Amino acid sequence: MSLEELETQLRPAFLAALAGDGAAYRRFLEAIAGRLRDYLRQMLARAGRHEQSEVEDVLQEVLLALHLSRHTYDPTSPVTAWAHAIARYKLVDHLRRTGRHAGNRPLDDEAFQFADRPAIPAAEARLDLDRAMASLPERTRLLIDRVRLQGTSVAEAASAAGMTESAAKVAIHRGLQAMAKFLSRSGARST
Repeated sequence: MSLEELETQLRPAFLAALAGDGAAYRRFLEAIAGRLRDYLRQMLARAGRHEQSEVEDVLQEVLLALHLSRHTYDPTSPVTAWAHAIARYKLVDHLRRTGRHAGNRPLDDEAFQFADRPAIPAAEARLDLDRAMASLPERTRLLIDRVRLQGTSVAEAASAAGMTESAAKVAIHRGLQAMAKFLSRSGARST
């Protein structure tokens, strides 16, 4: 599907979602997730990183950011460009946070121009995040808090939770997926 065809499909769905249509929001998230997954896979590969689990982790962060930033979308601009800008920012943020880049290959020339976080009203974003986090089991919530919000390593968080590092990675990944699903179910209604 060409970018123009994708935009023609996604823009009306996203605008309907912003108006409160939950089904349109789910359609938008499913369609944009496929496009962004491919983009993230390519960009992570250019950075010398090929693990599918890393692609999925970054994708979940992007989908969460799309949800929390939905009010920043300018209806006069392409929704695909807005979503890709957020994805580029989250990718750069992920690479900076993990501190692992397997080569000196640039990601893309404009990736770093999106380093400034989009303006999100703190109260709205915090309320959405709190509700999504509250829907998770306590152990998963603590792992996500330690790794994704406080910036500790997975190994440190796993040790603190009495888990193996591998089990902690799985729990974090599943927790982020659950949060994205929670937000996609409740997000369009709270707009």
